[in-house]
Amino acid sequence: MAGHPYPYLDAPTPLAFAHRGGASAGDENTAAAFARCVELGYRYVETDVHATSDGVAVVFHDETLGRMTGDPRRVRDVRWADLAAMRVGGEAAVPRLDDVLGAWPQVRFNIDLKSDQALVPGVEAVRRVGALDRVLLASFSDARLRRVRRELGPGVATSMGTREVARLWTGARLGRAQRVPPGVVAAQVPVRQGRIRVVTPRFLAHAHRIGLQVHVWTIDDPTQMHELLDLGVDGIMTDRIEVLRDVYRSRGLWAA
Repeated sequence: MAGHPYPYLDAPTPLAFAHRGGASAGDENTAAAFARCVELGYRYVETDVHATSDGVAVVFHDETLGRMTGDPRRVRDVRWADLAAMRVGGEAAVPRLDDVLGAWPQVRFNIDLKSDQALVPGVEAVRRVGALDRVLLASFSDARLRRVRRELGPGVATSMGTREVARLWTGARLGRAQRVPPGVVAAQVPVRQGRIRVVTPRFLAHAHRIGLQVHVWTIDDPTQMHELLDLGVDGIMTDRIEVLRDVYRSRGLWAA
């Protein structure tokens, strides 16, 4: 809801996230992808960050470059000057995080720190652009998130790590009161983890009771989008950005 103590979440829910800028188009995490989703009206973009061998934070999902650029090396083994010459799908450059944050100052970025090596360069890039109030820092690694919170303090939004989500799910199941670490504002989760249904009415109620939003990834089916919105989730991440826009629009939720 508007008026949230963290500026990143100071917008009406449910939020609509363009996952990697809209990964279904084939140019995920590129300037073209971000421009396209912003043109559609997205104000929340999920993205990923690795660091090059010389410490430049770059927007890229995979540990290795092969799937997107054809180069078999790991991002962390390549210097920025060499990575800058590569092309995603033969056309689009791999962008630097600071350039992306600077190019779209009106957009709020959900940044998944993909490696320990990316943490310091990623945080430095966010600071350099002055974007601490419009990012949420995420990771599957609880240890990495603890480092982020120690480095930045409670004023910067973070999501829960894997173990924190597991404790939240258990707390919901048992009706157990929980303490949320300072700076944690959201649980960002799949609908299911293996055979376990994560997103349930009880899980949502428990998260909301202790002040957390619940954002669900990665949802590309319109029927499932409607089901999750009916349950009361606070945000949906999708690769199919036109589909999610149309679902929100059909429910009077699209603000663009």
